Amino acid sequence: MSREEDSRRMRAALALARRGLGETWPNPSVGCLIVKDGAVLARGRTAAGGRPHAERAALAALAGAGGSAQGATIYVTLEPCAHHGRTPPCAEALAEAAPARVVAALGDPDPRVAGRGFAILRAAGIAVTEGVEAEAAARLNAGFLTRLREGRPFLTLKLAASLDGRIALASGESRWITGPEARRRVHLMRAEHDAILLGLATLRADDPALDVRIEGLAARSPLRILLDSRLEAPLESRLVAKARELPLWILHGPEASPERAEALRAAGAELIPVPMAPEGGLDLRAVFAELGARGLTRVFCEGGGRLAAGLIRADLVDSLAWFSAGAALGSESRPAMGALGLEKLAEAPRWRLEALEACGADALSFWARA
Repeated sequence: MSREEDSRRMRAALALARRGLGETWPNPSVGCLIVKDGAVLARGRTAAGGRPHAERAALAALAGAGGSAQGATIYVTLEPCAHHGRTPPCAEALAEAAPARVVAALGDPDPRVAGRGFAILRAAGIAVTEGVEAEAAARLNAGFLTRLREGRPFLTLKLAASLDGRIALASGESRWITGPEARRRVHLMRAEHDAILLGLATLRADDPALDVRIEGLAARSPLRILLDSRLEAPLESRLVAKARELPLWILHGPEASPERAEALRAAGAELIPVPMAPEGGLDLRAVFAELGARGLTRVFCEGGGRLAAGLIRADLVDSLAWFSAGAALGSESRPAMGALGLEKLAEAPRWRLEALEACGADALSFWARA
């Protein structure tokens, strides 16, 4: 098989894996193809909730069709697992299936795997090719990799602003700065994340539901996370009122009222205490360590300028999704970013442009850590 053919098949497996983003945490979303004599015999991806894994899903689909993987080439976007959990290792299942080759995009840095999956395959006499479309796979698995390496989820900060970087009029009016195409794009991005994060100020100003309102994707509405140090969230807010339908985690400080805590729990919210920062407000690095410990891999922040600035100061923003509307609101309007406390231009945090999209009359730019 040529390198070009391997890359083509792996891109198809990655496209399959992308469909599971936001559904599989704490596991990564993996895609798998079984190919023989130029034909795709079966496909699989990690199921919602993280099980079964992609390899087992593909093998089950093939067996259900009466086929065999013997002598085939199996493409998988991440090294097959090598540890016993609720099911035996996928590497063992692949070894038993006896393909001629296994082609993988990335090794799995999880200490329970870390090359052991490939070793099981090679010990079974199966040829293993690593590193095919590795860069694309690393981008797709950024959440899983960040959680393993840094103990926190990957964070995408979304901001929608005017051409002059404003997110609301001085009165607070902000609906709608961007058009319907941009708002639809935001809903698609929500569906690809494990959770949506916001702060109390945005809850009070906008009363968002933070669900996915696209036909066919409502079931992909992610977990909602509210930062509310004193548990002051209005019980009538849509976020709290829907807590039994869409899970809501509220992270708070030690001074929160026990009475408010009881009321919010009664409404269906899960309350999570975290430390306060010395300068006031919740310790954002502690917040993200807690989210990582609970298994989250990809978080989408839809907070306002103050939370955005706090996350940037804490060096937690991995990707910036900036929606730019073709409107000017003037200096009297509210800025997209709160204070960063910079004294020199050299201190400014920087990102590099990764992609640019047109969203109707608006523009969406993606920026990665520089």
